[in-house]
Amino acid sequence: MTIELQILDMIQQMRTVWLDHIMVAITTLGNGGIIWIIAGLLLLISKKHRKTGILLLAAFILEIILCNGVLKPLAARVRPCDINSTVQLLVSRPTDYSFPSGHTGASFAAASVLWSRKEKGRLAAMILAVLIAFSRMYLYVHYPTDILGGMIVGSLSAVIVCMGFKLFEQKYGKNNEITV
Repeated sequence: MTIELQILDMIQQMRTVWLDHIMVAITTLGNGGIIWIIAGLLLLISKKHRKTGILLLAAFILEIILCNGVLKPLAARVRPCDINSTVQLLVSRPTDYSFPSGHTGASFAAASVLWSRKEKGRLAAMILAVLIAFSRMYLYVHYPTDILGGMIVGSLSAVIVCMGFKLFEQKYGKNNEITV
């Protein structure tokens, strides 16, 4: 048994009925990145936060392309729940590959944009991103390195988008109005 499966099995020792419900609810917030899409759209509504909304959604899209379009098919890593089928899954068995974690990547892309833009909800977003990441291991659908990979891909997506936007502002002027 690999050390990663041992870590997941240790996390399984924490399981309780109420924690099972909490972790399923937390991971559901990350399904399809819905919580982050909603956050991005809400930011778009406010003229003051529109740039942040655009950056958040752009980082989210870049993360999806990198994670689901490139890295998952390239790594083709089987999920831990397919290796150890004795674990009772609390969510539907995912049908795609394991590495990197898309839930984690999307969460860290969005939270990292909010953090870099110094938005008021940045700490709550980062805590939620960490909880979503942990829930994926708790639910036995991702290895720890899948989570780490998702954190890196998501954070790098945010950095790329934010730096690209900064370069755009430097080249074309900071006062260009962004309309949606």
